[in-house]
Amino acid sequence: MNDDRRFETKEIHTGPDDDAHGALTTPIYATATYEYDTPSDLRGDHRYSRMSEPTRDDLEAAFADLEGGTDASAFASGMAAIDAVFSLLSSGDRVVAGKNLYAETHELLANVYSEYGVEVEHVDITDADAIADAVTSETTMVYFETPTNPMLRIADIEAAAAVADANDALLAVDNTFASPYLQRPLELGADIVIESLTKYLGGHSDVIAGAVATRDDADLAEEIAYYQYARGGIPSPFDAFLVLRGMKTLSARMERHCANARAVAEFLDGHEKVERVHYPGLESHPNHEVAARQMADFGGMMSFELAGGIEEASDFVSNLDVVALAESLGGVESLAEQPATMTHQDFSADELADAGIPVSLVRLSVGTEHEDDLLADVEQAIETAFE
Repeated sequence: MNDDRRFETKEIHTGPDDDAHGALTTPIYATATYEYDTPSDLRGDHRYSRMSEPTRDDLEAAFADLEGGTDASAFASGMAAIDAVFSLLSSGDRVVAGKNLYAETHELLANVYSEYGVEVEHVDITDADAIADAVTSETTMVYFETPTNPMLRIADIEAAAAVADANDALLAVDNTFASPYLQRPLELGADIVIESLTKYLGGHSDVIAGAVATRDDADLAEEIAYYQYARGGIPSPFDAFLVLRGMKTLSARMERHCANARAVAEFLDGHEKVERVHYPGLESHPNHEVAARQMADFGGMMSFELAGGIEEASDFVSNLDVVALAESLGGVESLAEQPATMTHQDFSADELADAGIPVSLVRLSVGTEHEDDLLADVEQAIETAFE
């Protein structure tokens, strides 16, 4: 691939072009095993599909290319991808992680890797000085999301990368809320980028998958690939095919997501029944300048706090019509959820407070529907919630 090609061209034409029959799209190789010519001579490049298979190979090559990386491994889910990254850690290793994390990521660190002897310190990743103060020569990994889930906080990736590099620590960034169309952490100095392919890269709410990419570090890429192979958390050929198909329209969808989200955020920001909107595209967002510097646009995700409390928030999400009440994000359909009672329902009141998640918070994944229909739906749901 000519690296001078623009992203919109890469997303359509990236990946190997070696199908024996000249297929325009990557075929689904629905086979578990491959034939040998002799016991020591494979007929092709593959021998068993847990190790490698052509559809997944194409997905991994395409993901690495779009992220600005050199190597990638695909997984059965975003959490399997995150687990592979944490598998790099050993007992006694120290991790500096964001306070505001996806609930299951927080649980993996708190309830699984802590049992393996991994030490975790949570910091405010929007404060570069706080990261610098927390990271020492004893730190093995710095891990965060940006934008964060569900508070849409923004970390300065370049600043964090400089701190991690100075202390010989890895910087791993979950880029799911942005997608590689809007932000490429590897190009900003991160060592590892993780995405839930279920979300924007798949884009159609019909597949579960994840991926990890690295850049110019063959040993690190090989170690992650080993965990993929040894633990077996791989996507099926059909899932890999679905993500590859979704990736070809990423830029077009993201432009619509961003435009719709901006319109909804501006509407909510001026509404008397809304106390606060968390959207990095608003100039009032505390991390707006950092987001503007490292992101091509501000994404399709937002959250906001309704006046009143948890009951009004519940009434709002329950009365939406065009916007579906469901977990997940990044599909063409707009989705709403209430973190305190849905994605973060296992958090105690203290854990919610520590993560900065109000009980009145609503998270929106703004889809690609018509802007006017989305605004009308949000408006009527607010009015109904306060009747």
